[in-house]
Amino acid sequence: MPIIRFEQACVRFGEFTALEPTTLELKEQRIAIIGENGGGKSTLVRLINGLGSPTSGQVSVDGLDVAKHAKQVRKEVGFVFSDPENQIVMPTVADDIAFSLRRFKLPAEQRKQRVADILHRFGLEQQQEQSPHVLSGGQKHLLALAAVLVINPKLIVADEPTTLLDLRNRDRLRQIFSTLEQQLIVVTHDLEFVEDFDRAICLHDHRVAFDGPPREVIAEYKKLVGHE
Repeated sequence: MPIIRFEQACVRFGEFTALEPTTLELKEQRIAIIGENGGGKSTLVRLINGLGSPTSGQVSVDGLDVAKHAKQVRKEVGFVFSDPENQIVMPTVADDIAFSLRRFKLPAEQRKQRVADILHRFGLEQQQEQSPHVLSGGQKHLLALAAVLVINPKLIVADEPTTLLDLRNRDRLRQIFSTLEQQLIVVTHDLEFVEDFDRAICLHDHRVAFDGPPREVIAEYKKLVGHE
């Protein structure tokens, strides 16, 4: 399991502080990041694979400084954006998943089989020849995650993965997440979805407010925002 370390990592844009100096060690298998909009959640997780850089301090994945070794780290860290349209690049669903394998020197049959397996896992077989842009919002989220999982990264970061999902696809995603061997970090407002995770971190006002078992952290967060 990868170990992610934040050592006084801080993000500033001029006079605005997006993330106060933060020190964390993340080594649990399933970690939830919760909190109000604008509190620093996405800023925090984007530091993990170099989508953002700390203004000061350091972030490392398995000892690799992300700022210095971003290309190497990204091979091990799969990132699923909150807007799946940002990850759709190919004309069909199957091609979009296969595109993720472009940097791997796989035989054609092996590549084809990996795509077929992931299509089945995500219930997208019937859509494989369709344009990704005609999928429902929930199906686009599943496609974005499938395109990340097909490369078998050590760590997956998912930013608001349940936002557009209907109940059936939300349950499918829960089942997929529960069986992942990889480390998983999920940014979400769907508190019930992450109650059984190993750890939860709540950000408030651009800093860590609570950190611990999910049910306890969720309870404290609800008190913080006045929702008992």
